Amino acid sequence: MGKYEQTFRESLENPKQFWGRAAESITWYKRWETVLDASNPPFYRWFVGGVLNTCYNALDRHIERGRADQLALIYDSPVTDTIQKFTYSELRARVAKIAGFLKDLGVTKGDTVVIYMPMIPEALMAMLACARIGAVHSVVFGGFAPRELAIRIDDAKPKIVLSASCGIEGKKIIPYKPLLDEAIALATHKPQKCVIYQRPQVRAELIEGRDLDWVSLEQKAQPAECVPVAATDPLYILYTSGTTGKPKGVVRDNGGHAVALSWTMQYIYGIEPGDVYWAASDVGWVVGHSYIVYGPLLVGATTVMYEGKPVGTPDPGAFWRVISQHKVKVLFTAPTAFRAIKREDPTGEYLKKYKLSHFQALFLAGERTDPDTYYWASELLKRPVIDHWWQTETGWAIAGNFCGLELLPIKAGSATKPMPGYDVRILDPSTGKELPRGESGVMVVKEPLPPGTFMTLWQRDDDFKKTYFDPFPGYYFTGDGGYFDEDGYIYVMGRVDDIINVAGHRLSTGEMEEIVAQHPDVAECAVIGVADSLKGEVPLGFVVLKAGVQRAHAEIIAEVKQKVRKEIGAIASLKDVLIVNRLPKTRSGKILRGTMRKIADGQQYTVPSTIDDPATLQEIESALRPAHLK
Repeated sequence: MGKYEQTFRESLENPKQFWGRAAESITWYKRWETVLDASNPPFYRWFVGGVLNTCYNALDRHIERGRADQLALIYDSPVTDTIQKFTYSELRARVAKIAGFLKDLGVTKGDTVVIYMPMIPEALMAMLACARIGAVHSVVFGGFAPRELAIRIDDAKPKIVLSASCGIEGKKIIPYKPLLDEAIALATHKPQKCVIYQRPQVRAELIEGRDLDWVSLEQKAQPAECVPVAATDPLYILYTSGTTGKPKGVVRDNGGHAVALSWTMQYIYGIEPGDVYWAASDVGWVVGHSYIVYGPLLVGATTVMYEGKPVGTPDPGAFWRVISQHKVKVLFTAPTAFRAIKREDPTGEYLKKYKLSHFQALFLAGERTDPDTYYWASELLKRPVIDHWWQTETGWAIAGNFCGLELLPIKAGSATKPMPGYDVRILDPSTGKELPRGESGVMVVKEPLPPGTFMTLWQRDDDFKKTYFDPFPGYYFTGDGGYFDEDGYIYVMGRVDDIINVAGHRLSTGEMEEIVAQHPDVAECAVIGVADSLKGEVPLGFVVLKAGVQRAHAEIIAEVKQKVRKEIGAIASLKDVLIVNRLPKTRSGKILRGTMRKIADGQQYTVPSTIDDPATLQEIESALRPAHLK
């Protein structure tokens, strides 16, 4: 039996022993009394009775162990041409002062603080400062629309909002203060104060009596010490993307979160103290929380915070430059980032300029990694390319592979195997019965979920139960569809609503996308189900071509249609294939298939607050007009 199999079995057969041992890597003020309290399902609680501080575990204890001068944070901002480096001692000094000014403003243990900031070091410091004094932070992606920010302010009811004068998206400067002012005007709940970090690109006008200058507050503040909190106390609230009306605020605890992330850094990513780890995400997303801020620092690694894009800041070699310059060991990003690089530089010319001698592995998540992107990245980098599947709700991977435990053979298109702690099953959506290997169904996880996953939804215990645990009693409903193959490898085929019903046949649009993506001229693609009076639904493809493709579009479209028909069968014939310049995506890289479906069906839709560029939706509308006439 291999290391993975042994570890996985123990995690399911004896979770208390397994996670109790993992918890020894964390420093506790008071040891837990119970590893797992299962008395009130689905509200499981980990390390009950334990007392700790997450910021102490991320900063202070490394300094006390002699690593004060080791690099903790590298801030790399090609959009401002800035690189800043902070040792553990320098980072703690800043965090303690920010925590000090929050205390001076009346923030105490259990209070909420909304952080509405761009990708600058102060955003990470603000999160750790809240954790230091036991306050609950809620990071809202910088530049979010005022209405969406107002909804989150009303739900989280922050005492204080921390913000900055602007963010930078590629070449665009986005002033934040007008957005924040409008959000507060719309919100019923009014924060007591707003603290604004003034960036040189834009100077925000401060409202007297409410707004305060960050730098002057930090200069005057006394450093704050760490406040002990219960393992089961909330660390943060994070609202899931696409929230409208009733927000879904995922709540993460302190104890289980620290234990799980510390375990994952070592065993999933193979990261040791002093290694350089880079999650090319944003602190506004769950990946940023887990693997820009908390995970790397909990294990004493160096984390990279990048304010830029995979292409255009300044070119498709941006990621290679960061990996080479900062000696990055592991990169974690979204498949869409690599599809963007592949589109701009299909032969990998920019990579040749850089030495990647320290680089060991690429991890991808956020959307399924299609085999074409996997093979391209794998051949280019000559390193393991690991797709892993996880969600905002889980906070870390449900399935994946291991750089620090045992690297299992990789299969293109698969997220490999379930993580220790996750008992994944495939159920028939109509009967709830477990399906055999090879059959597609709804992906669920048998209760209890492991540590580090969400405790509840903020102020909405009933909805937590109703949304995630009532659909299939005894299981966590992931909302994703997929199957296990004969070797026990997991294939995640997309959200359950991406399974379409064509004349009574259930077909996966994810499977069709996989086939379309194999066409040599295709950089990325999306397939959606659109309403059809005869068949109920039919698949419609959208394709973005690689840079420099000169062939006639009609030829490419005919080849793509034929490829899908040949590999899935006549029932999967694409209604049409439309060639577009870009696909509409959220800022975290997810393709907005639901919105595209509404446009295709002629339904009313609202522009999602999470969208990266609203102009991409107009492009989809334009592409669809002639298609509707057919």
